[in-house]
Amino acid sequence: MRIPLRWTLAVAATLVAACGSKQQPEAPAPQPAAAPTPTAEPAPSRPAPTPTPAQPDRTAEDAAAAAARVTAAVLRELGQMVHFDFDRADLRAEDRALLDRVTAILRTNTGLQLRISGHADDRGSDEYNLALGNRRAGAVKTYLGNQGIAGSRLAVVSYGEERPLQTGQDEASWAANRRAEFEVTGGGTNLRMP
Repeated sequence: MRIPLRWTLAVAATLVAACGSKQQPEAPAPQPAAAPTPTAEPAPSRPAPTPTPAQPDRTAEDAAAAAARVTAAVLRELGQMVHFDFDRADLRAEDRALLDRVTAILRTNTGLQLRISGHADDRGSDEYNLALGNRRAGAVKTYLGNQGIAGSRLAVVSYGEERPLQTGQDEASWAANRRAEFEVTGGGTNLRMP
């Protein structure tokens, strides 16, 4: 029996198709090389960590440094001077602001005690200038007392013309010497700013 050519070609095509659609099996993945077997040598030992030295307490040091800076700033403010006109012991308007600041410092630092020294220029007799310096220091003390500062915290002294800031014989020198100054006599550590 003869198989028609069509059939032969159809069977051949089916076989080719069937054989060609099969996937080739994948090659197995390469296996990693085996790890070398450890030798009998022990691993090198590391030295024990050395303890780090304890750091000083920076917070306490920083707080002490900050307190010292504030104290220095308060003392600088107290280093300012009250000035007076020639032959006068009246407080000038511009000096009242300074005295208000001193009042605030004294209120904030209740243990602080001050000496107020009065000074004069060198015109006039020694006795007159001592009395004038005393009136000037007294005027400052009275102002602070009127602001509520206890008189027991404030002492008064007069140096008259004995401690000039400037020795010239001109108005600028005389004006610089007509003054009242503050000196801390107690409670001057660990001051606080108002």
